[in-house]
Amino acid sequence: MTFAEQPEYEVVVIGAGFGGINAGVQLRKAGIENFVILDKWDKVGGTWNANHYPGVAVDIPSFLYQFSYHQKGDWSRLFAPGREIQAYAEEVVDTFGLRPKLRLSTLVTGARFDEATDIWHVSTESGEFTARFVIAGIGGLEVPNLPDIAGIDSFAGTVLHTADWNHSVDLRGKRVGVIGTGASALQLIPEIAKVASQLTVFQRTPIWVAPKPDWVTGKVTKAVLGNPLIRRPLRAVGMVGVEAGVGAGMLHGRRMKPVIRGAEAALKLWMRTQVKDPETLAKLTPQYLLGCKRPSMHNEYFKTYNLPHVDLVTDPIEKITPDAVVTGDGAAHEIDVLVCATGFKVMAKGSTPPFRTVGRDGLDLNEFWEANRYQAYQGVSAPKFPNLFLVIGPYAYAPGSYLVLIESTGDHAIRVITETRHRGATRAEVRQEPHDRFFADMQQRVARTPLVTSACHGSNTYYLNGHGDAAAFRPTTVLEMRWANKHFPLSDYRFTRTAAQLNGAESA
Repeated sequence: MTFAEQPEYEVVVIGAGFGGINAGVQLRKAGIENFVILDKWDKVGGTWNANHYPGVAVDIPSFLYQFSYHQKGDWSRLFAPGREIQAYAEEVVDTFGLRPKLRLSTLVTGARFDEATDIWHVSTESGEFTARFVIAGIGGLEVPNLPDIAGIDSFAGTVLHTADWNHSVDLRGKRVGVIGTGASALQLIPEIAKVASQLTVFQRTPIWVAPKPDWVTGKVTKAVLGNPLIRRPLRAVGMVGVEAGVGAGMLHGRRMKPVIRGAEAALKLWMRTQVKDPETLAKLTPQYLLGCKRPSMHNEYFKTYNLPHVDLVTDPIEKITPDAVVTGDGAAHEIDVLVCATGFKVMAKGSTPPFRTVGRDGLDLNEFWEANRYQAYQGVSAPKFPNLFLVIGPYAYAPGSYLVLIESTGDHAIRVITETRHRGATRAEVRQEPHDRFFADMQQRVARTPLVTSACHGSNTYYLNGHGDAAAFRPTTVLEMRWANKHFPLSDYRFTRTAAQLNGAESA
């Protein structure tokens, strides 16, 4: 009797952020117990371990930023701070018994698919793990995007990045320079302004910001959010509101422009009540269409620029010297600490995933995407990469709550894995034709949005990658995304067995 080689685990999950945690929960619900979750951090939470800068908080209401199967109402604020979100991740792990499945402080360095055995070999700094399937729960907000500015390595002071914050650095009384005015920066800048002697903000692209309906939750709020009968309809309404606020304009294209322009006018009126200096106000006002990049909310960001020790600089940075940031107008802005609030490498070369991943025919995933553009069926899988499932792949994210996305792509992966086991197969690979059809559909839909028009010119949106594709944006509603990942035809995948397994079955 001939037996096929068996892997150590049925599933290796890469990442113990919310994507990896959800994968673990769903695997257990499907009756799959032989899996392991690997993560480079020493605790769960993913991006909430990377992002712990002062002021960090979730940017949608907390009762929406939680799993459908594990909801709570005792958040300290309507928009919970980052430490509470990380604690929620720990709570989910313990509630669903995932602690024994974790292998923390385990950095994945590569993954290779063995075509002869249909086994993935996942290499780490502490050894190799083998598995039939791999679920890559690597978030898009993980790999810091460091600015490529001449002389930055010569800076003699302290350099910080919002995704690698050093809390031992005391900013009190320091001259601080912040590069960037994106979603992380607008949370951080007001906090730095409270302690720095001088704060200089270097802005390339202004961001649309709305007032934040945030408050400390008291007994009433907690009672409301803690009651499932009330929370469910609130959650449904909130989900629709987030989807409309984040992506409705992009989804419905030119037809929504009058509505979007009306929203812009309202935000500009609000900004006038926040910023005293007309010149500063003009610099902070975006010229691109609302929605071209993910908007955000904050109540103190604009007011910070009224402070006498806070300067906004919009001249391009020319270089960095040991003690200053030099801008195109020749001005040298002397600083002690340089903060890079420059975001992450989203769908950038070598970062999705941030290690070499080799599928069939020796094909590397990052090299394939660089040569052929970023693409994945339903944002989850790609041809020639059997048994590999992405939690946040190209065209996965329909604007809304990331946790809804995570549950949806997780459902997709678990459905294929379950079907593979049911058929007694060892390999599941998405077929080329449905994969290509999905990619073509995404391209056609994106072409109908303002993203690729002059309306979004100058937005520097992370929705568009180096190819000019909106690979980080799924131009569908959240409802359609959820339905597609739950009900795609299983015939879109090819299920096969290794020759060794076939021979073993015949011998038996």
